[in-house]
Amino acid sequence: MTSLDCFHCGEPADGEPPITLELDGTTRHFCCQGCKAVCQTIHSEGLTGFYDFRTKPAVTPKQLTTAEVNRLRELDHPLVQETFVVPVKGAQEAQLLIGGITCAACIWLLENHMKQQPGVVSFSVNHTTQRARLVWSQDQAPLSDLLIAIHELGYTARPYQADEAEQALKAEHRSMLIRVAIAGIGSFQSMMLAFPLYFELVNDLSPEFVSFFRWFSLLVATPVVLYSAAPFFRNARRDIQSRHLTMDVPVAIAIGLAYLASAWVTIFGGEEVYFESVCMFTFFLLLGRYIEVQARYRAGLTGNALAGFQPTVATLVNGDDTDIVPAHQIRPGNIVRVRPGETLPVDGEIVRGESTLNEAALTGEYLPETRRPGDTVHAGSVNGENPLDVRVVKAGAQTRLSGILRVLDRVQSEKPEVAMMADRMAGKFVGRVLILAPVVWIGWWLAGADNAFDITLSVLVVTCPCALSLATPTAITSATVRLRRLGFLPTRGHTLESMNTIDTVVFDKTGTLTRGELSLTGTNVIGSMDKETCLKLAAGLEKYSEHPIAKVFHRRTTAAVEHVENHIGGGLSGQFGDMRLFIGHRGFVEKHTAAPAPQAEHHQGMEIWLASDREWLAGFSLDDQPRDDALAAIKSLQEAGIRTILLSGDRSGHVEQVAGMLGIDEAIGQASPEEKLAVLQKLESEGRHIMMVGDGLNDLPSMAGAGISVAMGTAADLTQLKADAVLLNGQLLQLVEALKASRQTRRIIRQNLWWALAYNVCALPLAAAGMVPPWLAAIGMSLSSLVVVLNALRLGKAPKQPSQHNPAVGAQALS
Repeated sequence: MTSLDCFHCGEPADGEPPITLELDGTTRHFCCQGCKAVCQTIHSEGLTGFYDFRTKPAVTPKQLTTAEVNRLRELDHPLVQETFVVPVKGAQEAQLLIGGITCAACIWLLENHMKQQPGVVSFSVNHTTQRARLVWSQDQAPLSDLLIAIHELGYTARPYQADEAEQALKAEHRSMLIRVAIAGIGSFQSMMLAFPLYFELVNDLSPEFVSFFRWFSLLVATPVVLYSAAPFFRNARRDIQSRHLTMDVPVAIAIGLAYLASAWVTIFGGEEVYFESVCMFTFFLLLGRYIEVQARYRAGLTGNALAGFQPTVATLVNGDDTDIVPAHQIRPGNIVRVRPGETLPVDGEIVRGESTLNEAALTGEYLPETRRPGDTVHAGSVNGENPLDVRVVKAGAQTRLSGILRVLDRVQSEKPEVAMMADRMAGKFVGRVLILAPVVWIGWWLAGADNAFDITLSVLVVTCPCALSLATPTAITSATVRLRRLGFLPTRGHTLESMNTIDTVVFDKTGTLTRGELSLTGTNVIGSMDKETCLKLAAGLEKYSEHPIAKVFHRRTTAAVEHVENHIGGGLSGQFGDMRLFIGHRGFVEKHTAAPAPQAEHHQGMEIWLASDREWLAGFSLDDQPRDDALAAIKSLQEAGIRTILLSGDRSGHVEQVAGMLGIDEAIGQASPEEKLAVLQKLESEGRHIMMVGDGLNDLPSMAGAGISVAMGTAADLTQLKADAVLLNGQLLQLVEALKASRQTRRIIRQNLWWALAYNVCALPLAAAGMVPPWLAAIGMSLSSLVVVLNALRLGKAPKQPSQHNPAVGAQALS
């Protein structure tokens, strides 16, 4: 790290004047006063080990604004704490979501820093989920003081509340893990007992010892059948009642009959038992299904799926007083106050205040819109810089946000399930085996054979559709692991198999093809100062603002501008030496400078101006820019013969501009969620197989209406939970890799299915003729399954990483 890099966060430290601190006889440079303050805190608390073993630079701390402090203070309200705080042994426990963690050293620093805060009993952070458990004594310190202590180190903390969807995923994940573990233990134990007997590795065993082995195997296999295999029996019962035979029917029959026959032989005597086959069969099938469940569970790890868009509490205005009440108690006609940074809980009309609202979650429009008294606003919008008083028109289930979710639920209920190829084949296969098995038994019984039951059991075991059952899930599992390494996370079992039919990819614009945030696209210097100086002055002013425009300059080197004031709806003013500075909209700056305004030029996006009281200094062009790999991804898709369409709720001008930059021929702008869905339904009626890629709540209905829906890793949590796949690292090129993998997966599945069918067709007549003893049938079934598994593992080969460098995130970072 050079002397011009910030000692704390690694950002350039070339501010004016330089910010330095003497530490252990060495002068350290800092990019801002915040980093300097955090470093001083770390040293004063004796936590300098943080700088010794960290593996990545820390985040740049952000000074809390008055509005942000007030929002944290609201978390002390008992009504708010009801949702995420529980009493424990004379203290309180809160579940928090921590932001800004870059490596294990951050967790060490946070935990040791918090232990020194008054009232803290314990504080621990889970690195995988970035969730924290805080136990503190409420009579010694309010919760807000402890959260402020976390923010002062440069991290963020907010309440964590698991929603119903995630709780269901967690319960399913935990239950499946226990079932797999029990089946795995049972498999290893029964194999250790059975294989020496099969291959006569142990000689001269007495009948009593063989009987003991069988009883022990029965003891091991019983929990596997009754607990681990229970889902197969439940599903088989459901399928038989609905008269729709799926793979679970033969699976349940094979497990049940093999177990019952083995138990009969163990109790009453006989030739063979098949406990090890029962356990292995159950273990392999559960393992494939567990990985599918785990993929969906990891997609839900972000948590708080609804919290950011449907606030649980609201600030009710009664005359000059305000009171925090549950959001469900709000009624039409009430007045609610929405502070800066808060999410609107209702649809309504502004009665007091003027501010900018970020409505991207509902409309896809990335530019904040100014809203004044009399304007209509919607739930799910995020307030900008000033408080608003809103008269409630619609609340609860009547809001536009709730309407979008209802459209989503309706589309999902209408969405047909993609039947796996194995299930289609199993429906016919199962029926024939179920007819054939009793016919074989009756035939041999009438012929007077003593081993009629053993022959029938051989038929059932040798034709047990183990390989057929494993053909699809093992291939999908192997391909899923491969794609997870690249950051493409399928969250549904049918995703990869269904993707091979895709011939049309529909993209949202904001946050999908573009970064979803304003970027500096140009600087037009028109005054006496150079470009770098103008940028430093602008950053020095804008660091005091939380407006989306200001965030463009937050990562830049700042000049020491003082006495900064925020002018509502206009811009900012401040003092730099003896010069008065102004930055903001053209009209605002024009009022505060004596020089004539420069000639205005029309361009896409937004423009803000910087001027002193004596001259105009510079104009800054801001716009939402395409992702770095968007052009390459679109080109690769088009070369593969896939039709690309841009479908956005953003203004048409910018949609057409982005489409032109990326070479997309078809672009539709200003589309509501319902209109997006109509476009997809029209494409489907034309016979197109569609993949929809999006990131906002407004994309949910159309994503649900597509054959395959893919959510960006930066998407709203709810969008990720409802999607068929999540693009964790945001690299659009991985869509191309995923489509290639889906075609290869289909090829492997077909190979596995043909092998499984060929094996069954050849083995069935041999078993029915009494030429295959049950023990050989069990070995043949296991070898058939092994061939399928080994073939599927070829899909797990790691593909070449894309040439461009991107940091590991999500599943990549955790693998």
